[in-house]
Amino acid sequence: MKQPANPIGICTWSLDNDPDRVFHTLEATGLSHIHLGIFAIDMFKAAIERGRVRVSATMVGFPQEDYSTLATIRRTGGIMPDDCWERNRDIVLDAIDISSDLGVGLLSFHGGFIDHSDEAGYRKFCTRMRELADAARLKGVVLLLETGQEVAEDLRCCLEDLNHPAVGVNFDPANMILYGKGDPIAAVRTLAPWIRHVHIKDAVPAAVPGEWGIEVPWGNGDVEHGMFIQTLAEIGFAGALAVEREAGKTRENDIKLAVRRLGGEI
Repeated sequence: MKQPANPIGICTWSLDNDPDRVFHTLEATGLSHIHLGIFAIDMFKAAIERGRVRVSATMVGFPQEDYSTLATIRRTGGIMPDDCWERNRDIVLDAIDISSDLGVGLLSFHGGFIDHSDEAGYRKFCTRMRELADAARLKGVVLLLETGQEVAEDLRCCLEDLNHPAVGVNFDPANMILYGKGDPIAAVRTLAPWIRHVHIKDAVPAAVPGEWGIEVPWGNGDVEHGMFIQTLAEIGFAGALAVEREAGKTRENDIKLAVRRLGGEI
């Protein structure tokens, strides 16, 4: 597989937002980009200002999110829970300001499950996203919805309905498998006009429908990693590829393995 020309980086939360672990792994792999967890800004700001690292995007999560099961994250995910909306709106608005101040134009998060069969819920999601996107646009930031919590066709319909220049996609192929939401390769083609940032992450499907799939090192799962990179090239994606590893006890080594595989070494 030919090495992609895209910038390659590391998601800081993959290594617990620990600067020592992040910088050690960057140096070991020859990388210089990070997808920065916004709550870790104080630990990385000096290195960013000195030019030691470049931020391909920022990321924000929400305190109420419970990933214990698919059912709990459906109920608690993203900007949808009404009792958390005001707080979560402020979290995103603050993250927009921080991203803008850093000169970073992309901010990713899980918006929550998009359900077109729930007309009131879908309308609420779109209203809230437009409010946040309007604020982001004023600051020169694009909000990226992460894939996986709905099939690609449903996300595409939502993006078309929003029709907002400050809304795009952070494409995570493993999430399509972990949530049981379809083929990542087909999803790239479906969402191509909106993909602005990509996670390099792999997974295998759940043995039991309705349960979580299992995250595995890049190249060991069902993403078809060579075809995935080829498809990104075919749609003209030139943005960053950020290696994300959220499971396992050998994350540094798994990240290094992913980088080598992206380079076609193994």
